[in-house]
Amino acid sequence: MKLKNIFFDFDGVIAESVNAKTEAFREMYSEHGSEIADKVVDFHIKNGGVSRFEKFKYWEKKFFNRDILEEEVQRLANKFSDLVLSKVIESDEVIGVEDFLRKYSQDLKFWIITGTPTTEIQIIVNKRRLTDYFIGVHGSPENKKYWTEFLIKEHGLNRGETLFLGDATTDYDAAQHSKLHFALRDNEENMGLFKTYKGMRFNDFNELEEILLNNKML
Repeated sequence: MKLKNIFFDFDGVIAESVNAKTEAFREMYSEHGSEIADKVVDFHIKNGGVSRFEKFKYWEKKFFNRDILEEEVQRLANKFSDLVLSKVIESDEVIGVEDFLRKYSQDLKFWIITGTPTTEIQIIVNKRRLTDYFIGVHGSPENKKYWTEFLIKEHGLNRGETLFLGDATTDYDAAQHSKLHFALRDNEENMGLFKTYKGMRFNDFNELEEILLNNKML
């Protein structure tokens, strides 16, 4: 069946920005020592698509036994945003992504679904001049499973004609939850998480296009 819709994660799929966020989390917790900073990074890598709000709540409870108020969660999130926003905007694109968007945006419908806060990802996508390619750009506080189901129902999408492009376990889980096709974008940080994954996987969008054409999905 040919595709009509593609959901894109952002970090690690559209932009090479995964490492920027990893290093920002490390920087935020480095004052507590390298052991805690290393554990923060390890958790982040293993839970790449989980929102920063949930990560901060988890780390504050795990390492300091604190149930922090929403105001403190927001303060930490704002600090993180200040550290990482410009780095994400300026990060390299995943090879071939803009050519792919330009080539297929007239025939396919595109959305972004990410763990980044919606207001922030909209700024990033706009600054990178990609907004016009996407029908919608959606992030936290709602999670990816929420957005896949919401968009399917809101736009009457056929699940069998919809592909999720992701690089994190939350992307794969959302695709499985909503019974969508899934293609994994390989990168250095997710190598250990998808050792047993047997589905479609790609390094760049030139390779993805070839895979989809060979599978008669384009």
